[in-house]
Amino acid sequence: MGIAADIAIILVAALIGGFAAQRLGQPLIIGYILAGIAVGPFTGGVTVSDTHDIELLAEIGVALLLFALGIEFNLRTLAPVRLVALLGTPLQMLLTIMAGYGIGLALGWDAAAALWFGVVISLSSTMVILKTLAARSALGTLASRVMIGMLIVQDLAVVPLLIIVPTLTNPVDGLPELGWAVVRATLFLLAMIFGGTRLIPWVLRQVARWNSRELFLVSITAIGLGVGYATYLTGLSFAFGAFAAGIVLSESEYSHQALSDILPLRDVFGLLFFVSIGMLLDPRYVWANAALIAAVVIMIGLVKAVIFVGISRIFGYRDGVPLAVGLGLFQVGEFAFVIARAGLADGAIPPALFSLIIATTVLTMILTPLVAQAAEPLIAWWRARRAAEGPAIAVPAGTALGDHIVIIGFGRVGRYTADVLRRLGLACVVIDEDQRAFDDARAAGIPVIYGDASSPTVLAAARVAQARLVLVVVAAAVDVERIVRQVRACAARVPLIVRAATIGQIDDLQPFAVDEIVQPEFEAGLEMVRQTLLRLEFPALAVDALSDAVRDERYRSLQRQESDLAHLARLRRARRALGIDWVTIHERSPVAGRTIGSLRVRERTGASIVAILREQDVISNPGSDDRLMIGDAVAVLGAPEQREQFRERLCAAPAGSPDHPGPAPRALS
Repeated sequence: MGIAADIAIILVAALIGGFAAQRLGQPLIIGYILAGIAVGPFTGGVTVSDTHDIELLAEIGVALLLFALGIEFNLRTLAPVRLVALLGTPLQMLLTIMAGYGIGLALGWDAAAALWFGVVISLSSTMVILKTLAARSALGTLASRVMIGMLIVQDLAVVPLLIIVPTLTNPVDGLPELGWAVVRATLFLLAMIFGGTRLIPWVLRQVARWNSRELFLVSITAIGLGVGYATYLTGLSFAFGAFAAGIVLSESEYSHQALSDILPLRDVFGLLFFVSIGMLLDPRYVWANAALIAAVVIMIGLVKAVIFVGISRIFGYRDGVPLAVGLGLFQVGEFAFVIARAGLADGAIPPALFSLIIATTVLTMILTPLVAQAAEPLIAWWRARRAAEGPAIAVPAGTALGDHIVIIGFGRVGRYTADVLRRLGLACVVIDEDQRAFDDARAAGIPVIYGDASSPTVLAAARVAQARLVLVVVAAAVDVERIVRQVRACAARVPLIVRAATIGQIDDLQPFAVDEIVQPEFEAGLEMVRQTLLRLEFPALAVDALSDAVRDERYRSLQRQESDLAHLARLRRARRALGIDWVTIHERSPVAGRTIGSLRVRERTGASIVAILREQDVISNPGSDDRLMIGDAVAVLGAPEQREQFRERLCAAPAGSPDHPGPAPRALS
């Protein structure tokens, strides 16, 4: 079956590898790479017949990744990190190339091979970093934005690197080719800016009018890959063109739907990319040269981490961001395979060095999620040691923090909460380590502090000990417990309301004297049931009693800790039990034309008439002499059963008439 059988083998192997990685709590990319090793040409058993065809398909995965990256991370999004991206990245690459050159010479390679090795290791992996950040829900942090900004510039540098490096050995032919490539890239970018920004949105607008999701998906895929192929025909990078198309598309009103549709396709072809990487690795070579590979991996990791940390510090980043960047970008990137192949074809990279580069690249990719996960305690330790530097604070002048509400987390829940509190005139301050959230809160005029809320310094800046209330609304379970623990250490008596990430976390939060816990999925499900029962005409009081009983059972451990919550629940139940119904007096109603006093409403039903709406007039607190007329809307105050008694005993039409209310609502056992 040829390539069809190969794809089937890859998908099954990737599924098994993905299951194993998920079971072990690791990112799926590790499972995909191991699956590629298993079905590659260097292992026995089921083997892919043509690895070259799979590598060609994998290039589509890289292009789709950069296409989606261009849609999601447009230039405005990267504006806050443009200096470190545009100036710091070239400096980082130059320093890494020099370090790689020195490592190569120290290992006994000739100057040309050492130079190519330095170029190869100067790049980091966009695909691995994006997958790792997404798995850790860290795509919005400042460190992630710095990393993505630098990765984009690295990816853009691949094309000139492929031209510049060979010119160092053959400057006569290489320099003219380099100049011509710069001209082509400039013309392409100008064409995309002045033509693509008009043509691409117009095409999508025409497709959208046909209301065909399938055709829309085909259109955006054709745009991403078509523009990439056009750049390839001009001698530029296929992935560079796809990225440029994504940047253009990000400026249109169809960008969100385009990103939503392209992500599944990107993930499938991305799977092929990671499997193809695994197929390049020969386990026998790794075993025979384990010491050399381990030494090179360690040297590359340390050198790149130090360079990235230093660059981040030079450009003014603090509070753990340099460590996060350095430990995130230490790996060798996917474009290393492209450059290494070019060096192999040029004769500058011998086959042994090519195998070492492949092994090193794959192993650093595999280690990236593990290092990123292990880096969290190190970053927390660093932040604790660097507490004296203080967090970034954006508090409007004249704002005094005291008797205020601290909102930790400015996601969707935090935004809604802050907006309502501001409408009520309640002072609040937000804490978040997501740079986008920090910028959004500052733009909205909300006092905001950038930093990790588990840091005592950040909490002190928010004056949490003087706060009226603290709301913890972050989504990640591990962050919730870490933050709550530190809040209680800094402010033991401040009322604390926490959003539990999971049902099981409710019990985990009990030791921290939390005043109230809200579990969004549980509350949403309970409200859905409540609305369902009300729609089925179950008595409102009984529905509310059932809701409170279920809620009490779920939060029982919390109520044992804080007895006032049981009293609060009873007050809530009493509040919901008392309500107002508007009842219209029809012509067949027995109360039509009679006075309120003659009806003995309170004596017979327990309810009270508190208002009468008659045409455009409102009669508030009507007296016993006021008469109810046909067409009046009467406001009846009381418990649900009392209001129902008023309808049935006083206002019900005779049985069999068109106005008769019909059967009584169901009882709730």
